Amino acid sequence: MPTVRKEREPKKRPVAVFDIDGTVFRSSLTLELVERLIEKRIFAAESREKYERERERWLDRKGDYQEYVNKVVEVFVSQIKGVPYAAVADAAGEIIEEKKNRVYRYTRDLIKKLKREGYYLLAVSHSPKFIVDGFGYEAGFDKVYGFFFASGASGNFTGEVEDEDVIRNKQAVLQRAVRKENLALEGSIGVGDTESDIPLLESVETAIAFNPNQLLYRHAKRRGWKIVVERKDVIYEL
Repeated sequence: MPTVRKEREPKKRPVAVFDIDGTVFRSSLTLELVERLIEKRIFAAESREKYERERERWLDRKGDYQEYVNKVVEVFVSQIKGVPYAAVADAAGEIIEEKKNRVYRYTRDLIKKLKREGYYLLAVSHSPKFIVDGFGYEAGFDKVYGFFFASGASGNFTGEVEDEDVIRNKQAVLQRAVRKENLALEGSIGVGDTESDIPLLESVETAIAFNPNQLLYRHAKRRGWKIVVERKDVIYEL
């Protein structure tokens, strides 16, 4: 009988997964987008009042940055319904072009290094996908996930978010990507900056808490994860 030759399965690429806002980008994409939409009068000017208090509290180091960003997200969700997709996409494109290099040196250089080593680079963000897509492309990612805000036949946003529960669960997003793209968790790396990234970091072999907030810092210390802080032109490993 003739010998049946089995085809070799393609070698799985190791995955490296990153949060975007505050981890790669030195701000929040949603924050930048909302500010730009208010400047362009696409969003109501008084919208800024809804998060100004939390912004001042954060600047005075009396409040939490995540609480500030959460208020900004609330404004985006409340204002986006009925707005033309093209107008928001144009604003997002402007931000990407102007601020694509406003990144942290540590994660920028890590992305380049892992790309050379053959890693599949995955970004998972809670910012809108249409701005994360552009930023992720400029940063060198193979695939990005973000909140998908639906638009109707008219070309205007409906206010609905598709697969919101899935995208909110970064661990589930990673598992989906691993299955879909035939990736390996062996040798995997994850980078995040807040407690919302903990499930994601628990799923990889090497977890890096980068510029962590207090909750992530405490968890990372207990777990023995690598903790990295970038301040001005100095990078510290704790």
